[in-house]
Amino acid sequence: MLKRNLPNLITLGNLALGCYGILLVLSGRPELAPWCIVLAGLLDFLDGATARLLNAYSAIGKDLDSLADVVSFGVLPGFIARELLLNAISEQTYWGPDDMLPRILEALTLLIPLLSAWRLARFNNDPGQTENFIGLPTPAHAFFWAGLSVGIYQGSLELLNQVWLLALLIVLMPLLLVAPLPMFSLKLKHLKWQGNQVRYIFLLICLPLLFFLQLAGLCPVILLYLLLSGLVLVFSKQTSG
Repeated sequence: MLKRNLPNLITLGNLALGCYGILLVLSGRPELAPWCIVLAGLLDFLDGATARLLNAYSAIGKDLDSLADVVSFGVLPGFIARELLLNAISEQTYWGPDDMLPRILEALTLLIPLLSAWRLARFNNDPGQTENFIGLPTPAHAFFWAGLSVGIYQGSLELLNQVWLLALLIVLMPLLLVAPLPMFSLKLKHLKWQGNQVRYIFLLICLPLLFFLQLAGLCPVILLYLLLSGLVLVFSKQTSG
């Protein structure tokens, strides 16, 4: 019984972290919420690894995993992005309390949970996304907001704390979740350089970014992932053409 349900218990831990992260944002401690995303990402990896190790796959586990991911990697990043945007808006003096534009910008943060849910549902019904992804993976998108939030609160990414830049990211990043763009996976079939060039280059650049920027480094790491995925797409088209 425990063996069969152990992956599901780990998934519930993922869900609990997502819910707790939302509570942290709502209770005025948003600087701690990014850690919930990171820990949820760890549990998201562990529940799949545990299911494979114990051969404990189930339809309930698959559905539960998606529901947990919607909260931890969709709803929670939406709350984090909203908090960042509202803080940036509050620092501006040219908007009054009755202006509609800030409310419209705030409503844009709904794109994050909505398109995350769409991305997860599409992934569950697309057997072709095994070696590579179509669109930005939902956990990677959540890691971007976790890193950006930490960087802004700590000051290392303060330059990105601009209303219109945040609004642009709030629209653009969720759209990448559902964009029909191939993006590479970090799964290695072997350890050889040939066939894994982009993965090794990505990891080699990521290590110093995460070492020097720590959790805030997740933001440039995800931007690097998008850049390398775009370069792979361009070069593959040139090669095939």
